[in-house]
Amino acid sequence: MKAEPLYHISGHKACIYALSGPVGPFRFVSGGGDAVVAGWPADAPDQGTMIARASGQVFALASDAADEVVWAGTMQGMLHRLPVGTSGADRHIQAHQGGIFAILPFGKMLLTGGEDGRLHIWDAESGRLDWTLELAAKSIRAIDYSAARNELALGSSDHCIYLLDAKDFTIRHRIAHAHDNSVFTVRYLPDNPAFLLSGGRDARLKQWRLDGQPDCQQNLPAHLYTINSIAVQPAGRYVATGSRDKTIRIWDTRTLSLLKAIERVRDNGHAHSVNALRWLDDHHLVSASDDRRLILWKIMEEKS
Repeated sequence: MKAEPLYHISGHKACIYALSGPVGPFRFVSGGGDAVVAGWPADAPDQGTMIARASGQVFALASDAADEVVWAGTMQGMLHRLPVGTSGADRHIQAHQGGIFAILPFGKMLLTGGEDGRLHIWDAESGRLDWTLELAAKSIRAIDYSAARNELALGSSDHCIYLLDAKDFTIRHRIAHAHDNSVFTVRYLPDNPAFLLSGGRDARLKQWRLDGQPDCQQNLPAHLYTINSIAVQPAGRYVATGSRDKTIRIWDTRTLSLLKAIERVRDNGHAHSVNALRWLDDHHLVSASDDRRLILWKIMEEKS
């Protein structure tokens, strides 16, 4: 497998922690420690536009393409609604006590998870807080949704993964001691939603079978340090992981065999921690790093 860096994108003045998109004219959106939320267009992916300056470091982003809105969460617990089109005015809400680490648009609702261990359910249009679930003893770090299972998966710094019924938010399963430390990222496999991937501070990539009682099927020492992000290719053939060890690794989704390790020297990769990943299509992956850069990669199978 080959990974070609098409663009090294600068513009942020601090670590970049979050990616989302597409929305409006932008193919993807980034946010980070400089409090800037920036949009990057498809026709000129290295020419960004500042959508807004948030009230603090941006730890979480989500795009609502239908409403042309970007949601940004900060280290101080502020939730910003940032219109990209003509969908109303900006809105700024003190949403959590401590940082916001996960945001998920969910129909007419918006879900946020934060340092206070709470899952908040908001009315996305009005910004009204409808419900709070006191879920975890420590931070909620990640949220993913499976339509096929009508289920939400949440990763927490209490080392647990929570599986919630997406209709009434009741807890279906609590996977205790899912990782040896904080669970930073969770992803359902869209073509096989009976499986969930997770990664965390323990640098291990785990695959969980969810039919019946959740069971760990694979437990891989995938990186040297923390796994910050898991991204599944739209076609479902590959999984990308990003780590504090500065590398991106591409895995076969079916077997979780390692196909490619993208490194700084050999591949002109990142110089510091890789914090967020997002597939733009089946062949293009964007990565965000502590080195203040975004890299747009072309991922290709090598011809035999």
